[in-house]
Amino acid sequence: MSDDVEADLRAQFEEAFSGADFPVSSQMDLVPALPKGPGTKFEAGDVSFTAMELAAKLGSSQDFPYDDVDSLVDDVMQGLKDNGML
Repeated sequence: MSDDVEADLRAQFEEAFSGADFPVSSQMDLVPALPKGPGTKFEAGDVSFTAMELAAKLGSSQDFPYDDVDSLVDDVMQGLKDNGML
């Protein structure tokens, strides 16, 4: 996976989740921040996920609550790597 794809996805996650009302205590707290709710799509290179797909696949990789967008996005990115999605 190229660094460009990872950087692009990270930027998309940061933009999408930065509008959440932190601290967030569950994935459901993030839904109102997403422009298209659970159907919000994140795409970079040949990688594509909806927010709903991320929630389903990364639920065990997340350690709620999150106090800020950076720690949330760090865990999302690590979860994608750990699950072979990046």
